[in-house]
Amino acid sequence: MITDRDLRELLSYEAKHAVLSVYLNTDPADGSPETFKLHLRSMLKEIDLPEDVLAVTRFFDFEHDWSGKSVVVFSCAPEEYFEAYSLAVAVRSRVRTDLRPYVKPLADVFDSYGGYGVVLVDKQEARLFYFNLGELQEHEDVTGESVRRTKRGGGSQFAGRRGGTAGQTDYVDEVTERNIKEAVDSAARFFSANNVRRVMIGGSEDNVAQFRSLLPKSWQSLVIGVFPISMNASHSEVLECAMEVGAEAEYRREALLASTVVTNAAKRRGGVIDLEDTLNAIHEGRVQTLLIRDGFRAPGGQCKSCGYLSAGTIDVCPYCGGEVEQIPDAVELAVRRVMQTGGEVEVLPSDQDVGEFDQIGALLRY
Repeated sequence: MITDRDLRELLSYEAKHAVLSVYLNTDPADGSPETFKLHLRSMLKEIDLPEDVLAVTRFFDFEHDWSGKSVVVFSCAPEEYFEAYSLAVAVRSRVRTDLRPYVKPLADVFDSYGGYGVVLVDKQEARLFYFNLGELQEHEDVTGESVRRTKRGGGSQFAGRRGGTAGQTDYVDEVTERNIKEAVDSAARFFSANNVRRVMIGGSEDNVAQFRSLLPKSWQSLVIGVFPISMNASHSEVLECAMEVGAEAEYRREALLASTVVTNAAKRRGGVIDLEDTLNAIHEGRVQTLLIRDGFRAPGGQCKSCGYLSAGTIDVCPYCGGEVEQIPDAVELAVRRVMQTGGEVEVLPSDQDVGEFDQIGALLRY
């Protein structure tokens, strides 16, 4: 599995020779290893980097164990650079060559599948999970006091009398509240320790509502969904539910974010929605969140002196007067710059209807 540290290293790596980047879907539901290797060879036919093509094909023929649902490989044979990562989530197959590893698809993976905290809760216990990039990373169980439903004596069943239901109900409610408070405290510590970015809660409607109401506001703001599920569900069943809820929440969140960008851009305050304005904002360090359509590429220029990115064909940098060289994809470099400076990157599905938002835009810091 690829880590945040791996991603930072990929972002900082820049070669003097071309780097071959390969993303290959290996989801068993979509075919066999032989099918995937045929597709790989087909994609590599147009790549004029024989040493790197050989290194990649050898990896898939002799080293890869075909676990997971996709594989990412980066190779630069002249510099003896080779990195491969298996992912538990599927990505679209593609190949790219550049002087840097092609990281744009990884931005989408980290954005969509990174940092899920899940808690299953009932009246006595809680199960805590941390899923990252489609894999279970941490798991913890919290068990509270047993909620006993015993009859106190043989008196009347009318509320308020000895042995009646009022006293029993009060007892059950008190124990349940103590248990859920303990579960909330444990969940908050668990989420904090694992740097959870999104929270989901599973269980019955009443238990989920009570747990959520007792969460600190800082964690309540990260709750993206709730769902019914058995406390005895397997890890894979919990992950499946979490991924489904997370995907739906992400789709809604991205649509709202794109709408906000369009509105802010129309007001000329806090947002931009075309390539040139977005690249200018990135160069000035004003981008908080970059939004791009999946698959969007655009040629442009890069200043050899200050690194300024341009969407058009220009010879002289408008910022420093340096020489501008043409590059095949200014969008890839834009993604890299934003991630390197701690900004966020959101990748919208190519077919998602978000009104006036087209291919690229950004929320600005100022």
